[in-house]
Amino acid sequence: MTAAVKVFRYEIQDLRRSRWLLGYALLLLALTDALLRFGGGGPRAVLSLMNVVLVFVPLVSIVFGTMYLYGARDFIELLLAQPVGRTALFAGLYAGLAAPLAAGFLIGVGLPFLWGGAGDGSLAGPLAMLLAAGVLLTLVFTALAFLVSLLFEDRAKGLGIAILVWLAATALYDALLVVVATTFSDYPLELPLIGLTLLNPVDLGRVLLLLRFDTAALMGYTGAVFERFFGSRLGVGLVLAALGLWCAAPLLLANRRFRRKDF
Repeated sequence: MTAAVKVFRYEIQDLRRSRWLLGYALLLLALTDALLRFGGGGPRAVLSLMNVVLVFVPLVSIVFGTMYLYGARDFIELLLAQPVGRTALFAGLYAGLAAPLAAGFLIGVGLPFLWGGAGDGSLAGPLAMLLAAGVLLTLVFTALAFLVSLLFEDRAKGLGIAILVWLAATALYDALLVVVATTFSDYPLELPLIGLTLLNPVDLGRVLLLLRFDTAALMGYTGAVFERFFGSRLGVGLVLAALGLWCAAPLLLANRRFRRKDF
């Protein structure tokens, strides 16, 4: 058994006892169940959960990931004293943290639909896209948590930077797009806005979900442009590739920092 798999198994066993992770899954489960019971049925519940996926899931992933990694410094130092490769250790740590977070999201959101919210088959597509977007954003923001925790030694500063990264991705970036669209409204901005959308993983998830829920019309002319571009197979493939790059790039930078860091 490789070192990465051993570290992964230990992380899974450790996080199974985490009250924070259990609370995260139970909160999502209670919220999803309440939306299904009192929110007007399955389709409306899925649409309401979109904001949970785009705001709450990235926040939990980056904050919990950052706090966990700062708390695991002694464990990391202990393993580094053993004949364990740093890349294998890094891979085990990331997989062991990202997998339970993704599983908590899938259980919390998916179970209520399984036991009573699935309804008709037309809900399968939007629900699958919702779950996929949540898992992808979990992987991306867990990778960002690794990068932040390795770049900043001070726990409080690292946690503050993590929250700032989340705030920039969920709110500040959209404000910047509004400023750009307003300032240069006399110019054709379709392609620049598409390019700027690719630079924010939360916006990528939002566009995919809005198009899948057939609500792109609410975005006006820009929504029509997005639907024409991202609604094609090429556009969906480009979005998935961009999200994959958003996950891989922070991981590569964090792994490079991890291999050179003096713990």
